[in-house]
Amino acid sequence: MLEKLFKLKQNKTSLKQEAVAGLTTFLTMAYIIFVNPSMLADAGMDQGAVFVATCIAAAIGCLVMGLLANYPIALAPGMGLNAFFTYTVVGEMGYSWETALGAVFLSGICFMILSLVRIREWVVNSIPMSLRLGIAAGIGLFLALIGLKSAGIVVANPATLVGMGDITAFPALMSVLGFFLIIAFVQRGYKAAVILSILVITLLGLAFGDVQYTGLVSMPPSIAPTFMKMDLSGMLEISMISVVFAFLFVDLFDTSGTLVAVAQRGGFLDDKGRLPRLNRALTADSAATIAGAMLGTSTTTSYVESTSGVSAGGRTGLTAVVVGLLFLASLFISPLAGMVPAYATAGTLFYVAILMMSGLVHVEWEDLTEAAPVVVVCLLMPLTFSIATGIAFGFIAYAAIKLLCGRFRDLNAGVVALALLFILKFAYGG
Repeated sequence: MLEKLFKLKQNKTSLKQEAVAGLTTFLTMAYIIFVNPSMLADAGMDQGAVFVATCIAAAIGCLVMGLLANYPIALAPGMGLNAFFTYTVVGEMGYSWETALGAVFLSGICFMILSLVRIREWVVNSIPMSLRLGIAAGIGLFLALIGLKSAGIVVANPATLVGMGDITAFPALMSVLGFFLIIAFVQRGYKAAVILSILVITLLGLAFGDVQYTGLVSMPPSIAPTFMKMDLSGMLEISMISVVFAFLFVDLFDTSGTLVAVAQRGGFLDDKGRLPRLNRALTADSAATIAGAMLGTSTTTSYVESTSGVSAGGRTGLTAVVVGLLFLASLFISPLAGMVPAYATAGTLFYVAILMMSGLVHVEWEDLTEAAPVVVVCLLMPLTFSIATGIAFGFIAYAAIKLLCGRFRDLNAGVVALALLFILKFAYGG
């Protein structure tokens, strides 16, 4: 049956090789089961229910990807989009988390339509590479700021806007140590570097009496507080258009970049540099987002950590299926997930920021018309505490700079239309 489903012999792999690859991928991305519930809890959501939703949404995404597209690509609620969900849509814009889930659901529907009608390539290709790189880096800086804030290292200051907190406090010290441990573990080749750091810091919290022991395993918490709680009535408001847009396009860029990265690492691209069964992979991603919103979590997307499993020998969807089964098994460690303090995951956010900012090396810094919009995006996302605002100003800056410099040929209809829409939003929608 496995041979028929995944064509193991044709892909020169085996059950053992795929299982090892699946375990490797899971260990590199399992931190999300600790980070996501903690982050969405700040939006007022039940942490136990979000934990269950995170595990099940990840499992659904991995299983659909493995069985439908037959690629060793794992999915889970994405970093950056969960921060946008909590701190921008709910925290800054004032929407309820139920309405935010409705926006995630609608973005998943839009993503599904784009995948099925095969215009995804046009949408992605209409966005300049510099803006794509800037958006990823900006989200990274946004996550870094959230990590510093949760650790108490960066605090509000009425005189200077922000300032340094008490870096000798226990949470700050543990956050810094956690970040250093991640870097050390990664450099030493540990696949589970991030999750190891989280566990070490949690154990130190227990040892110093800052964390209360509640057990390691139990039956999963109830998902009822978040299941099917999404509210679609808020979608009629003009300001929600940019929210759905941000969810959709960040997921679109993230997924496209991840698929290319994993495909290049695994040698899955054809002679023309295209990925076979691309629409199936995109359909799996959009289906996971829709399911995740129904369960009660932010956007579910493909994880670039899948490259670790590919490097370990993963060649088929069986790798993704193994990851999905491991996420289901994780449902029974909710007491452990509940014990993880915010400072144990702060270092993780900073580490993910490093990964997301690495793409800046590909920006054409010599061309100011390309570099300037990137800097606009990177600075405005964290400083306005809004991914959507950063994206909007990035498009406006790109179009305005190109026009003023006489570089009309660098613009396309998509960029100009989006820039005008964002200008109208700020002029009339706030």
